[in-house]
Amino acid sequence: MQTLSPSSRAQHGQHYTPADLADHLWLQTRVALGWNSEDHRLPGLLRDPAAGSGALLLPPLREHLRAAASDDAALTLAALPQMIEGIDQDGYAAWVGSVILAAEMLPTLARVPAKNRRPLPALVRQGDGLDPKLSPAAIAIMNPPYGRVSLDASSREQYAHVIYGHANIYGLFMAEGARNLTIDGVLSALVPTSFAAGLYQHRLRGYLSEQAPLRSVTFVQDRSGSFTGVLQETCMAVFQRRRHRKATVARVNIRIESVASIVPPHGAGPWLIPRDPADATIAAAAAQLPLSLSAAGYHASTGPLVWNRRRDDIYARPGKARRVILWGADIDGGEVRRDISRNAQRYLAIRDDRDAAVMTLTEPAVLVQRTTAPEQTRRLVPAELTPEKLQELGGSVVIENHVNVLRPTMLVPLLSRATVARVLATRTLDRVMRCLSGTVAVSSYELAALPLPAAEVLASWEGLVGEELELAVAKAYRLS
Repeated sequence: MQTLSPSSRAQHGQHYTPADLADHLWLQTRVALGWNSEDHRLPGLLRDPAAGSGALLLPPLREHLRAAASDDAALTLAALPQMIEGIDQDGYAAWVGSVILAAEMLPTLARVPAKNRRPLPALVRQGDGLDPKLSPAAIAIMNPPYGRVSLDASSREQYAHVIYGHANIYGLFMAEGARNLTIDGVLSALVPTSFAAGLYQHRLRGYLSEQAPLRSVTFVQDRSGSFTGVLQETCMAVFQRRRHRKATVARVNIRIESVASIVPPHGAGPWLIPRDPADATIAAAAAQLPLSLSAAGYHASTGPLVWNRRRDDIYARPGKARRVILWGADIDGGEVRRDISRNAQRYLAIRDDRDAAVMTLTEPAVLVQRTTAPEQTRRLVPAELTPEKLQELGGSVVIENHVNVLRPTMLVPLLSRATVARVLATRTLDRVMRCLSGTVAVSSYELAALPLPAAEVLASWEGLVGEELELAVAKAYRLS
């Protein structure tokens, strides 16, 4: 089940499920169903709409057959197609999956008298797992393909309630799985965590929180092997068509480790979910705060320069109509500097007034690295572009695409630029960002959504520096 090459996995978004993760996902599904004993018959139809070779269907099939061990074996086998359904567009994968699942049925078949034996049912078929005509399922379990997909006008209209901008195919599978659940049904999915935070998935979050609130999420810490080439953090997310007061958070490497119990996140905004037990308190506190960086008076955007689209306009030396480029590496130690590693690509030639209007920044701002390296200790790396520094750089600069820009949206924002830069540099806000996103990327959308306390608390931070500011910010997020 793990014979796909890394290049094929990356190209098609196909990542066959390792057996241990299949077992873990089924365990989380069992917990959502409220099963305490070891062997249970399935309560209704269980479907994997992107079944591949059937890895996610094996654990529930085994449990169902064990629970039915004392029943008539022939009837048990005959009823399986009404209990377990796998679908995959790849006909070969569907055939392999059916063979693997049939092997699990052999001990049951052995209990059927020879004269009464019939061919074993094929539980995985070739087909479209997104077919809206599929019957409702009591359990939808999936490791759907990942990646952007182009939709025709009809499909875009069909999924308009869950897509914004680019459509990612895994989000369509999650939405369709949630829509097509029976009462109290469970959706269990092994998916990237981008559904929980990114702008493109905000409609999906709103839909899921209404249709089937989050019941549990388990972050997959070791993604080597089958998930090679998946740059995003991966998780096992379980949703249920039933309101519940708590959602559990865990992480898994070799074994599952509990992280926290949280109020199920609700709505289209980024979901605050701690990745570490030490961050459970801060995530709970942040979720209750009344403001965000956007509400405090700042607009977050991404630098407009995509360097490889303008490579012919980039120079090492100044010249007529050339502006200084600021890169992520230029944000260091809370200051804006010219990193020597970028001096060979330091200036952009501005073509005309329209180009200048799009590409140049002519006002002071707060700059934040958009992408950090996995080995960096911080995710939030900010610096203030002061009026003095802006003038030193020529009065206008070009911001490269791996830098976020924070600019005031009101004459007097609730925090000054200097204080915003200092607050983002605190240990507490870095931990809050890690609860919003588990990746090394810091999107402008997530940055604008950073939870902040009330205006009077923000005002009390003005003028604070160093450890005094660290303590004040920690207190606002209920950290001792």
